[in-house]
Amino acid sequence: MVKIDPNRLMGDLKRLRSFGATGPGVVRLSLSPVDLAAREWLAARMTEAGLDARIDGVGTVFGRSRNSGPALLIGSHTDTQPTGGWLDGAMGVMYGLEIARALAENDATRHLAVDVASWIDEEGTFSGLLGSRSFVGDAVDESIRGATNRQGERLEDVLKAAGLAGRPRARFEAGRQVAYLEPHIEQGGRLEAIGKSIGVVTTIVGLREARLRFTGQRNHAGTTPMAIRRDAGAALVAFIARMNDAFKQLADADTVWTVGRINLDPGSMSVVPGAADMYLQFRDANTARLQAMDQRLAELVRDFNVQNAAQNAVSVELQTIDEPIEPVSMDATLAEHIARAAEALAPGQWLRMPSGAAHDAQVIARCMPACMMFVPSIGGVSHDFIEDTAEEHIVLGCQVAATAAASMLLEASAKRS
Repeated sequence: MVKIDPNRLMGDLKRLRSFGATGPGVVRLSLSPVDLAAREWLAARMTEAGLDARIDGVGTVFGRSRNSGPALLIGSHTDTQPTGGWLDGAMGVMYGLEIARALAENDATRHLAVDVASWIDEEGTFSGLLGSRSFVGDAVDESIRGATNRQGERLEDVLKAAGLAGRPRARFEAGRQVAYLEPHIEQGGRLEAIGKSIGVVTTIVGLREARLRFTGQRNHAGTTPMAIRRDAGAALVAFIARMNDAFKQLADADTVWTVGRINLDPGSMSVVPGAADMYLQFRDANTARLQAMDQRLAELVRDFNVQNAAQNAVSVELQTIDEPIEPVSMDATLAEHIARAAEALAPGQWLRMPSGAAHDAQVIARCMPACMMFVPSIGGVSHDFIEDTAEEHIVLGCQVAATAAASMLLEASAKRS
């Protein structure tokens, strides 16, 4: 069995944590100065491990094995949310680096090829899943030209300032790279709640995002009687209640929806809001259910406008944000390798489960078989400074991933020979 080095793994994870450390968490927004410094460090660590490593033209750190194929690509991301945890994405990248080293140190596996990637901007500071989209050949140049962060910085300018614009971009190597593995923290509480140590991912959910703009009439908050107000903010709140009731009728236990942002215009306590925006996201692993929720939302908007038109009251407009993301099934054969490794190392302590979060794996799955595995998140918390996972689960997860990776590659090599 391939043996990882727990001390080396945890040392690298903690060193990466130091780039942007903020209390117990990390702030390492994509292509910020601290993120770029972390990428330079990571590329150096990959080089020390014997990989041909570089930062590509969009910012992805890519370490390519010098061994001939078939190659297993292991990766995730190292950028964070504005209030990020230290393991979200980062753990999967460090798993990849440690697995590449562990296989190289074992006589039976040193000939196997493991490539490692830290995809740029998975979290969407500029353009979500940019690195993996570029890798599979999506036409991302238009996204790059139009993308800005919340501070108004243009992605195109940031890449140029970092000296990355014009560099070659990492691309899928058909015939060499035969599978993709993305280890990750769960970012939810299911594993912890039932006392399991490993999750074998079956499906990554699809998602929809929309903006709903409510338009009424600004007016004085003290002199405008309630009966004649066209209060866009009050209308928005009432609509959310109707939407919650409607979605509950369509949902199953894994369906989720979130109003993540509300803006009121002008946002003064002394002014009746004349306009209000709500930003909605909903996710599910079932395409038909997502389509039903799309349809029900459109019906709610239509009914709202019909009911309010006669009173010349508030109207609402529905606008989709970006293209819909459809659910993606993980490769069953690769998942079996993870399941067997989990059963060997943690008998009965694993389960098959969907991923409620989006991941680069759903993009990579368009060009090669892909799989994911989870380790527990303490308290089910992620995208927050207090995100954490027990060290014993981090180490166990890496050993499971290494065992599965060796199994995948040995089988692929046997088939090729």
